[in-house]
Amino acid sequence: MRRPLKRTAPGEGRVTEYTITEEEFQEISSLIYQESGIALSGGKKSMLISRLSRRLRELGLDRFHDYYRYITSDNRDEEFTRLLDLVSTNKTDFFREQKHFEFMREVILPELAETKRVRIWSAGCSSGEESYSIAMVLSDWIAHKGRWDCKILASDLSTRVLRKADDGIYELEKVKGLDPKQIRRHFLRGRGENTGQIKVKPHLRKMIAFKRINLMAEHFPIKTPLDLIFCRNVMIYFDRPTQAQLVAKFHHHLKPGGHLFIGHSESLHWVESQFRYVAPTIYRKEG
Repeated sequence: MRRPLKRTAPGEGRVTEYTITEEEFQEISSLIYQESGIALSGGKKSMLISRLSRRLRELGLDRFHDYYRYITSDNRDEEFTRLLDLVSTNKTDFFREQKHFEFMREVILPELAETKRVRIWSAGCSSGEESYSIAMVLSDWIAHKGRWDCKILASDLSTRVLRKADDGIYELEKVKGLDPKQIRRHFLRGRGENTGQIKVKPHLRKMIAFKRINLMAEHFPIKTPLDLIFCRNVMIYFDRPTQAQLVAKFHHHLKPGGHLFIGHSESLHWVESQFRYVAPTIYRKEG
């Protein structure tokens, strides 16, 4: 018979400093890997303790094994989403890796000028800066070129960062590197109690659909072939077999001639795929 989870009432002998055994680390890290593809090395023990300790206190749990039992019980779906929110690293900026946006303007959009239709997926969009950067490029490109049909799917595993992305509100410091004219075109400045914040304008927001997608899912909710996929600084968290599976799925969802952008710390040189190398971190689906 399984023992009930040991919990402590607030203020009654609750453990304030947590440690994690190798067995406990393997339990939790294996669960994360199975469900999300994120591979945590043994060097991530301190990170796991730091990010999960508060949650254990909130639940009144004394050990990480108790937390593992809790997350694999009837609370699994909701609590696992919370776990991923806590362990995910979400750092991004507007127009990060500028050359990708230059390539988009100079190569990809001119190729689509005849149809005036573009479909883009920002996979691992974090708090939305990448997605809105894409939307700004599209908006500026089509400003004097007539009506275009532009749609961006922006996805992440973390519901926490997706909420922030959907709100489209950022600290003014976030856009300090942008051209002032670009800021005026695409953002609203906060006033009063919102001074120091900016919000994306509706013409950018309406281009984007934010959605939670687990990149380890067997099938993605994408029915239309894509022209471009941004998946930057995401695959660094996956082992090589997982990376290869994901690259194959990206290839499937791109239309012939479509492009994949990855992060500068990533490469496909070792992956057997039908992508053709175009430039560092830029690949094209042949056809």
